[in-house]
Amino acid sequence: MRIKYTISFLFIVALVIIERENNIIAKVTDKLNPKQTPQTPFLDNGLYWNALGQDGSGLSQTDLLSYQRTKWWLDKNYTNLSGITLPSVPDGRKHILLLASTRTGSSFVGEFFNQQGENMFYLFEPLWHVERMLTLEGGGTNASASVSAYRDVLRQLFLCDFSLLESFIDPPPQAHITAALFRRESSQSLCNTPVCTPVVKKLFERYHCRIRRCGPLNLTLASESCLQKQHLAIKSVRIRQLETLRPLLEDPRLDMRIIQLVRDPRAVLASRMVAFSSNYRSWKRWAMRGDVPEDDNEVRKLRGNCDNIRMSAEVGLKQPSWLRGRYMLVRYEDIARFPLRKAAEMYQFTGIPFTPKVKQWILRSTQASSDVSGVYSTQKNSTQQVEKWRFSMPFKLVQVVQKVCGPTMSLFGYTFAENNEMLTNKLMSLIEERTYL
Repeated sequence: MRIKYTISFLFIVALVIIERENNIIAKVTDKLNPKQTPQTPFLDNGLYWNALGQDGSGLSQTDLLSYQRTKWWLDKNYTNLSGITLPSVPDGRKHILLLASTRTGSSFVGEFFNQQGENMFYLFEPLWHVERMLTLEGGGTNASASVSAYRDVLRQLFLCDFSLLESFIDPPPQAHITAALFRRESSQSLCNTPVCTPVVKKLFERYHCRIRRCGPLNLTLASESCLQKQHLAIKSVRIRQLETLRPLLEDPRLDMRIIQLVRDPRAVLASRMVAFSSNYRSWKRWAMRGDVPEDDNEVRKLRGNCDNIRMSAEVGLKQPSWLRGRYMLVRYEDIARFPLRKAAEMYQFTGIPFTPKVKQWILRSTQASSDVSGVYSTQKNSTQQVEKWRFSMPFKLVQVVQKVCGPTMSLFGYTFAENNEMLTNKLMSLIEERTYL
């Protein structure tokens, strides 16, 4: 099948970076230079210019200058390029996306698939690189750029093509080899034979493999290994709206299954205040003072996060034709209380055998002692984690979360605490029993 890839979001990336620092334009240009390898398809900018218009109408004067400069470069380098044929994927391959937000237990649940073994190719947060490239000076991201970029990078990864992801890795891979892939060690597929290559002395790799010593990651070998696996799973906390993934669900080359993982917003906030302490100083200050300004930007961000999660779940639960039979909603609290049962349900949903190896890992990891249950650990005594937040979070903060995230909590079956006594009552659960089909 001949296909063509649009570079719309790569152009937007260029605009964002031009705004940030003019001296980075050359760096982005280098990343956009076509590499004609079996792994890298030619790019076509026709769809892109049709989408944004031929004259850059609607852009500010500053962005228009950047538009014209970048359009000239793209036209010069990507005119009259045709597509190439990608390798076919194995029959019956399932493409699984674990859709979550931070501190919802997604690393733990991702291990359900990472531990599958020889039949599974698993990637941990590959979109981290895309988000990093699109991050603006103020810390936010360009929404229109990120939606397109995340989706298109995911599409290529599900097709076992790492070339587009390479464009976002910093420093850029050399000959498809990188020592900078985020959390490489969290993917067994990237640390096992044949992807694990001999160690290169005096080469620093921050996210180096831990199960064995390996050289820098060869993305061509990773692509080849991916194509040989029966199934592929990707975990991501960077997709804001489920509906933006509709083109992937309608792509005939992909047999997508989306598992959306959710958690009580009160517990999420409590966990983030510990894990991302420096980013939640305002919440810590409010916890000490007991006064939370509801019009503060941090509170608005919380509301926005809750709304995105709820709206995605509402789309999924309605089961539109493009998503029917391909969406599953899972609560972190149910996984923590009934890990084997929920894992079996997830595997049944994906149509992949639930192997003894995965079962054994779950049993070991959910009975871990406190000395191995760190903030980022995938080994926890899960039954102790479910409502632990209730005894450390001030009731004032709980009230704020319940106010701004009320519709989200109601949809997912989380009971509102009416007072501090109810919040800290160990005999009363704040989790309603729910079944999501």
